[in-house]
Amino acid sequence: MTATLDVTACVIGAGPVGATLAATLAAAGLPTAVVDRAPLPPMELPEFDGRAYAIALTSQRLLDAAGIWQRLPAAPQPIHRIRVADGRPGARPSSLKLDFDSAEVGQGEPFGWMVEARSLRVALNACLPTLPNLTAFAPAEATVTRHPEGAEIRVAGGPHGKMQGETLIRARLVVGAEGRESPLRRQAGIAVTRWDYGQVGMVGAFAHERPHGGTALEMFLPNGPFAQLPLAGPGGFGTADLPHASAYVWSERTALARRFLAMDDARFGHELARRLGDHLGRIRPIGRRWSYPLSALWAQRFTDTRLALVGDAAHGIHPIAGQGLNLGFRDVAALAEAVIAAANAGEDPGGAPVLARYQARARPDAMLMLGATHVLEKLFGNDVGPVRLARRIGIAAVDRIPPLKRAFAERAMGMRPGLGGLLGGQRLA
Repeated sequence: MTATLDVTACVIGAGPVGATLAATLAAAGLPTAVVDRAPLPPMELPEFDGRAYAIALTSQRLLDAAGIWQRLPAAPQPIHRIRVADGRPGARPSSLKLDFDSAEVGQGEPFGWMVEARSLRVALNACLPTLPNLTAFAPAEATVTRHPEGAEIRVAGGPHGKMQGETLIRARLVVGAEGRESPLRRQAGIAVTRWDYGQVGMVGAFAHERPHGGTALEMFLPNGPFAQLPLAGPGGFGTADLPHASAYVWSERTALARRFLAMDDARFGHELARRLGDHLGRIRPIGRRWSYPLSALWAQRFTDTRLALVGDAAHGIHPIAGQGLNLGFRDVAALAEAVIAAANAGEDPGGAPVLARYQARARPDAMLMLGATHVLEKLFGNDVGPVRLARRIGIAAVDRIPPLKRAFAERAMGMRPGLGGLLGGQRLA
């Protein structure tokens, strides 16, 4: 027997971007479904696995409006200061640096927060079942048929993973939030452009001796950027002599990255320290190491008949600016605002005019960030003497020009569109 469910939107993919979009629409009173082929992780907090997200100020506002932020099981770590420097592994960074302090911008709010991946997942799982307008299917398989009048999604698997046969979801809009290899994007025949950077991104965490003071560090090194991002404690991190913790995002040429990833913790920690410097004292890697090849992806369009793409299904960028997840949250804000406004005005929330408004807002923003990160990678990812000198002078110049420095800082908090910042975001309307 097939059950039938009528919704405004059906989101395919319950990762952070897809689940946040589903929660945002449901919190606004719109009947919504979210489908994921994987089961939602258990509600209890798992052991720390080394992964954490940099959440910008306006991404935090989005999560708060959707009822997710309040459900984080532990207080996140605010980022109060960002230091940008140019250097080489094993050498002291250039004295020509750029320092941002959130106290000098706006109302003194942090640039953003570091949230452990496990904490965000627990918060999402705690929020989704409380929304009366939201039905989650996970684990479940979805077969999507779109046509000008609407969309039909046949789901094998019952709500919240209870196997109850098949459900037919009738939706005004389908959202592809399934990641870079999006089946919905492929089904729609939307072409993508890819760039391979010849690098591997390594992600994890380390315990350290001295407190980080809520400061994030971005080091531009010849083979790629290295970022240290502060984590909240104690959280079971480290030992009595290494009581603090930070995350790292380390981009390295592929051959070197493979060599580093094969090292034991002691040798790997030594390489981390060569890039980090000694300002945090002694360090030791903790949790699991994660790695992935670095590439950029650009979908030729973000929409199709009754379809919108969000997050990595629409774009993927180099992590040099730490923008990936926040860029996906900006898609969520743009699409949710367009759909909610259309529904409130009695307009078809999945019709061509609404999708056109979403694309007109989200696509230029994503293109700007993709282009900016691409240029930054080419500018900073080399060791050519004159270029290295020019970028160091440029970093120092921004630090000494208050209006320009403020513009970069405001972008880091998501307070204005444009280039700049280690963290992304966009003001919610």
